[in-house]
Amino acid sequence: MKKKNFAMVMLAAVMSLGTAGITAFAATGWAQEGSNWVYYNNNGSKVTNAWRQAQDGTWRYLESSGAMATNKWVDNDDYYVDASGIMITNKWLQVANSRKASGYDWYYFGNNGKCSKDKWVQIDGQYHYFGDSGVMETGWILDDMYYCDDSGVMVTGWKKLTPPEEYQDTDTHTGPFETASDGQYWYYFGTNGKKVVPNENGTNVKQKKINGTYYCLREDGALQTGWVCVTGDESDNIEDYRLVDTDGKVRTGWYSTEPPEYLQGHYDHDVEWFYFNSKGVPETGPAKGSAKTSDLKRINSNTYLFNEYGVPVYGIQKVYTSGGEYTAYYFGTYAQSSMLKGKYNITEGGVSWPYYFNSTGRGYTGVYDNYLYYMGKLQKADSGSKYEVYSIPSGNSFKNYVVNTSGKIAKNTTVKDSNGTKYKTNSGGILVKEDDESVDGGSYRSPEEPDWDND
Repeated sequence: MKKKNFAMVMLAAVMSLGTAGITAFAATGWAQEGSNWVYYNNNGSKVTNAWRQAQDGTWRYLESSGAMATNKWVDNDDYYVDASGIMITNKWLQVANSRKASGYDWYYFGNNGKCSKDKWVQIDGQYHYFGDSGVMETGWILDDMYYCDDSGVMVTGWKKLTPPEEYQDTDTHTGPFETASDGQYWYYFGTNGKKVVPNENGTNVKQKKINGTYYCLREDGALQTGWVCVTGDESDNIEDYRLVDTDGKVRTGWYSTEPPEYLQGHYDHDVEWFYFNSKGVPETGPAKGSAKTSDLKRINSNTYLFNEYGVPVYGIQKVYTSGGEYTAYYFGTYAQSSMLKGKYNITEGGVSWPYYFNSTGRGYTGVYDNYLYYMGKLQKADSGSKYEVYSIPSGNSFKNYVVNTSGKIAKNTTVKDSNGTKYKTNSGGILVKEDDESVDGGSYRSPEEPDWDND
């Protein structure tokens, strides 16, 4: 460690006494008596246990015997005088200490010569902390909230360190990334040197925003990686978790990974897709079967519906409107898992069935391209009946449509089913007469709902 303006002291050594700056006076002031220097008052008595200034402006200390002290601690061990008896000021002092691994201690004396104790001192633009005995501290200090490096310099910013002793056996890894193999972890210290730690509200992990980026920290401030539960050790709510990359940053956007170990029993696959918002919170949705249109999430150019464990759903989903009614939305295959629009053939019970979803993604109800749909599903007459009448809900009543076995409506025509029943329709394919009898309302075959994947 390099220190400017420092004195090297070996307490066991005997150093010669210098007399530079001292002028002897006959009656009062400084006088040499043998190998010692003393100071006489005007009344002729020796000054003891006090400081006196030499002609060169330096200060010297007179001990209880009256002799000038040299190369030792004086005045309640708050000051140090060198081999010439001069008070050390604005200097570092290195003192041998065989009990220290480095072999010595460092002290610093300010402008007034007093040893710095129990405080931070800025020296050459860097902060150092000196304990109650005046020794410069290194390592974790002040309730482990600050750290000084081997040179005693206060650390700021990110620093990889061995944790405080009580946390050295604590694992910060919850997967899927590797934890530190050297037992060291990253900590962040503010510009004032104080370590950033979670809020003290009973939880042991919290998310912190540092320089515009979110990180997850253990209660001692150690940076965590992998899945981190920000409310405690574990939670049943995926929103309480953040996924932290190997660089310590909380992930945002899409990412495919193993779910948190504590929640893995709720997932269908070993690896799932998750979407994390700008704060790293996983997007989630409602419980199975209770989705609403307000739960649909637009991300970039696609629309998604997430389940309660943060996974985008796929297949045909029952989705409720604000009025309590429901319809179908199609989210494609597992690989797609986003809302689709237009015509699709969807396999139900091993049979491919035509569907149509409008420009908003809703399963269409009514006639489209001369075919009848209900909640997106094509409504067809049974193969053996040739024609059938479907009663499609319309407001508080029904509209009765006549369709053939391919789902095409019979418009402005008269047809017969396999039993010989005659149906006459208008230009919209709506039944107006049955066996030449006018039809006003009535109830016929109920439409088939989709084969729901979330019911």
